[in-house]
Amino acid sequence: MKDAAGVVLDAGVFIALERRSRVVVALAQLLVDAGTPLVTSAGVIAQIWRGGGNRQVPVAFLLRHVLVVAIDYPVARTLGRILGETRTSDPVDAHIVLLAREREWPVLTSDAGDLLAIDPTLIVEKI
Repeated sequence: MKDAAGVVLDAGVFIALERRSRVVVALAQLLVDAGTPLVTSAGVIAQIWRGGGNRQVPVAFLLRHVLVVAIDYPVARTLGRILGETRTSDPVDAHIVLLAREREWPVLTSDAGDLLAIDPTLIVEKI
């Protein structure tokens, strides 16, 4: 069943926040202020979380408003099948695609190519 319209966040969003991209900071604030449902993969957190004090303040702010979905055993098996079918190799990208497919939401990303290699029908918004 499709959830209320929301956005799946890829690692690039958090990296741009950490770098204080004015556009991404403003977009994140708009999404939060509008109450837009946001989701990401726990794998993304592993990619971007460095605990670097002040530079990660905007990342921590946004994460308070994001559902972080774990990669458990059943999900890992599904991701493996997706990677095998698409002949790709990044399980975090596959999880982002899976989250978007399940919800029928677009993905906000800085690197659409890797995601579209997994699912060319995916709706991506490039930052």
